[in-house]
Amino acid sequence: MIVNIDKEICTGCRRCASVCPVDAIEGKQGEAQSINEDKCIICGQCVQICSAYSSEFEEETTPIDIKLKERGMLETVKEPLFAAYNVCDVEKVKNSLSNDKLYTVVQCAPAVRVALAEDFGLDLGSLTDKKLAAVLRRMGFDRVYDTNFSADLTIMEEGSELIKRVSENSNLPMFTSCCPAWVKFMEQEYPELLNHLSSCKSPQQMAGAIFKTYGADIDNVDAKDIFSVSVMPCTCKKFECDRDEMNSSGYKDVDVVITTRELGYLIKDMGIDFKYIEEETFDNPLGDYTGAGTLFGTTGGVMEAAIRTGYELITKESIPNIDINSVRGQNGVTKSSIDVGDIKLNVAVVSGLENVRPILEDIKNNKSDLHFIEVMTCPEGCISGGGQPKVILDKYKKMAYDNRKESLYTHDGECGVRKSHENNSIKKLYDEFLGEPLGEKSHHLLHTEYASRKEKC
Repeated sequence: MIVNIDKEICTGCRRCASVCPVDAIEGKQGEAQSINEDKCIICGQCVQICSAYSSEFEEETTPIDIKLKERGMLETVKEPLFAAYNVCDVEKVKNSLSNDKLYTVVQCAPAVRVALAEDFGLDLGSLTDKKLAAVLRRMGFDRVYDTNFSADLTIMEEGSELIKRVSENSNLPMFTSCCPAWVKFMEQEYPELLNHLSSCKSPQQMAGAIFKTYGADIDNVDAKDIFSVSVMPCTCKKFECDRDEMNSSGYKDVDVVITTRELGYLIKDMGIDFKYIEEETFDNPLGDYTGAGTLFGTTGGVMEAAIRTGYELITKESIPNIDINSVRGQNGVTKSSIDVGDIKLNVAVVSGLENVRPILEDIKNNKSDLHFIEVMTCPEGCISGGGQPKVILDKYKKMAYDNRKESLYTHDGECGVRKSHENNSIKKLYDEFLGEPLGEKSHHLLHTEYASRKEKC
């Protein structure tokens, strides 16, 4: 299991059960809890809220050094060990960086850059994109890329897919598919509606497939020698990269995923001064991104990015207002209608998985008039993901999430280019390699299929 509960530490307070959107936490009040693996969607919200921790002075439990090893954590980690935790993969990254035969490539999700600094004493929500690029290069990665690039690529494919479905009036409404916990939920509980999911892979997996094909060509390296690492705010990304179908490059597209917290462990272990490191930029062309790509880090961001591009592709005119405040959602459901030329596009943004069930039931009963729905499992989207730095005290959580979100919107506003289809490196990728959105090569590398897991539940 990627997410676990340590029965020696668990106090049975059931705070984890209160945030689990699929009732996967089992156990009586006051007794150690367990996770039902078949129900769990690995969102990691139980890890975020758990406040039961092991004291180094506790003599009746397994020593902390042994627990660190069991969890895959570095022995240099000094933070408390909480009962709910995710398995760490930092040793795999350390080993890859010390292997001269490997060409190491790393990508970073948008939400990482607005949370990582909190582990180093900076203000909640500090935007540190350039420090992030610098520290990854200092760690020894051969290429430091940005998942925002493949977020722009996702919009090209997903936006084209939506236009096709709307024009053909087929498989509507269409759901976003970049949240792996949401996809796993659909496979487990609503397999009869899988045709409503976009066939697009997530930005993480699109990036992995491009790194080991187009990226290998432009860097003149053999794809078999590339070791692809991603840094994500999400514990379920570890599950996603291990899915059998995620090898369309001919190799495993993403070799290992570490969370924002795990990257913090590695930086401290390597003795790198994150707070004062001189800022650098991500490598190009696969680290080039627009403001739209940045918005993937928060709820409503995928929708806003898709509308910016979809509007201009359909109408052939500039969008009147690039800031689409009506889809900037928060925990819950945000619905709106967007005029796109002659089309009135009915959209919804769902944040927090428990809020999606009524919409799914409406679709099953042919009561939905929606065309496009963004779903993020975590309460505020990726900024509150299970792999982000823990905000221990509840009174600071809203401030942390608000600040992280504001930093992403600020970052978007500061980008010189804010629409995915205007990213010159994306245009070059299509010109030189992919051909066109939804084309044969794009379909092979960037799209996938889903399968029912319901029989296991």
